[in-house]
Amino acid sequence: MNRNAIEDLAEHNDQIMIAARALKSISHPLRLKILCVVGDREVCVQEIVDAVGTSQSNISQHLAILRDKGILATRKDANRVYYRVADQRTLQLIGMMREVFCGVGPA
Repeated sequence: MNRNAIEDLAEHNDQIMIAARALKSISHPLRLKILCVVGDREVCVQEIVDAVGTSQSNISQHLAILRDKGILATRKDANRVYYRVADQRTLQLIGMMREVFCGVGPA
């Protein structure tokens, strides 16, 4: 690695920390499944439950982790909560993971 590349890494420390936090948050198999379902759209909890095939309480626990870590954002409409990926960079990462690990083509 040349000196400029090393200096560039030092200047991007904040972005590297964001990426590390995102990767750690999505490393659980169920959370990866959830993100494969969400992808680049907005979905309600019931859609996620139906697609993933586990209990709503289990999904809700994992959604809370993803929301707390800044991976997912929410919007409430009446009695439904909708989830979407909060950051464009994370969305790009998820898009690549969906293709590689979930067998889902580009959005």
